[in-house]
Amino acid sequence: MSTHKAGYVSIIGNPNVGKSTLMNALVGEKISIITSKAQTTRHRILGIVNGDDFQVILSDTPGIMKPEYKLQESMMEFVKGALEDADILVYMIEIGETSLKDESFFEQLKKTGTPILLLINKIDTSNQEALEKSALYWKEQLPNAEIYPISALKNFSVEEVFHRIVELLPDSPPYFPKDALTDKPERFFVNETIREKILLNYQKEIPYSVEIETETFREDENIIRIQAVIMVERESQKGILIGHKGLALKKVGVQARADLEKFFEKQIHLELFVKINKNWRSDERQLRRFGYEQ
Repeated sequence: MSTHKAGYVSIIGNPNVGKSTLMNALVGEKISIITSKAQTTRHRILGIVNGDDFQVILSDTPGIMKPEYKLQESMMEFVKGALEDADILVYMIEIGETSLKDESFFEQLKKTGTPILLLINKIDTSNQEALEKSALYWKEQLPNAEIYPISALKNFSVEEVFHRIVELLPDSPPYFPKDALTDKPERFFVNETIREKILLNYQKEIPYSVEIETETFREDENIIRIQAVIMVERESQKGILIGHKGLALKKVGVQARADLEKFFEKQIHLELFVKINKNWRSDERQLRRFGYEQ
């Protein structure tokens, strides 16, 4: 009788090492938003890859850092959870990187009995000598890890890593329906898409002080009508976000709509509103409402 394998795979590492890019390469859909700014991923996002005899459940986690405020503390709780419940850990680093931004996580990695695949990412931007040096260094640091040089962006060696993940999965029936791509609701992807466009279009503190809430998501046969609120902490941020004659906000709306039409494969009608929501990043009640408190 053929067996079925299934398990949870957590992708961890410092900010901007390419975790979301890898996740999307593995799942084949743009599930995790990707920008070059740190802290893009705030939640654990589950992407699901199904085969006839396997189900890989991927958690893309926020980049590891020392938290400075309540929101970041709760982001690091997601990472702790991902470390604890994983069947396989994928630890991503860049060439030349020598530590995690928080030593206590690294100590956990050294002690864990969970299989670790250590991926040296972005090898397309480096050379053989630097790669060999990096591989030797990490072999000493984490002797229990299997090391793979990859380029998530160029899809180099990603398939090899995926095959190894499937090999390491425990025997188990599937945890989710076999046609599932993610465990997140549709509104979550609307929020993430809008947030990605804000990260790409605004500087300084704006992207980090916004939260998006999709208030209505009405799906008809040919069109999805969406109303979303972008919350900021201060009046000045609201002005920057809307921009002169509303042009800055309009640009975000146009870009988000294009992505959402691709994602949902339907026409989208998107309305964006901006509201002030003072100090939401430090308010436990509000963080819970936005899904940050575990």
